[in-house]
Amino acid sequence: MKFSPRKKKRRPSRLRWILAGALALAAIVLWAVLARALAPVGNTTASRFDAIIVLGTPSDSDGNPTPRQLARVTEAVREYDRGVAPRLILTGGAAHDHFVEAESMARVAQAQGVPASAIYLEPQALDTLQNACYSARILHQHGWTSAEVVSSPYHLPRAGILFSHLPAQLRFDWHTHAAPPLEPYSAAMRWTIDAIETVKTARYLVYARWAESCSP
Repeated sequence: MKFSPRKKKRRPSRLRWILAGALALAAIVLWAVLARALAPVGNTTASRFDAIIVLGTPSDSDGNPTPRQLARVTEAVREYDRGVAPRLILTGGAAHDHFVEAESMARVAQAQGVPASAIYLEPQALDTLQNACYSARILHQHGWTSAEVVSSPYHLPRAGILFSHLPAQLRFDWHTHAAPPLEPYSAAMRWTIDAIETVKTARYLVYARWAESCSP
């Protein structure tokens, strides 16, 4: 009686793995795009807050405020002058160079008339997740329960996602407020910024939300 040799199980081809990886990547990108489109803008409809949180962005190579940084602080000062909140929390460490973003923003705010007594610095945060976490800690340390969050329009969807995911012990009433850019963005620049923000959002959803969670 003759025995036919067993057929070897066919292993998935390299092409299948490539297609599976591409589909997984596309799904993650779509998840991030939808998350940004549906990102919360706040959890309150209040128009007055205990503080205005200004999210940091790097200074230039000489430590001077960039147009983006200046736009965020200028809009926060406008809100302060309108009576939206009696104080500013400026959050941002030396994330990209040796200049502390919060300190640079504080100089701008003071130059625009905000007294030092109304400015609170958070000089440690190295990314938006830490901006949200560390500024929330400052709020709770002082017994404040609400804040308006000021940043660039492209940045606010991701910021809204992060603030909405703060741990229960650090939650507070918040609402975002966009700082209009001081200079127009070209179509290429807008596309690049949106792409970067989508990648950062995807990283948070897939990895950072679990691996870099905020502790009270």
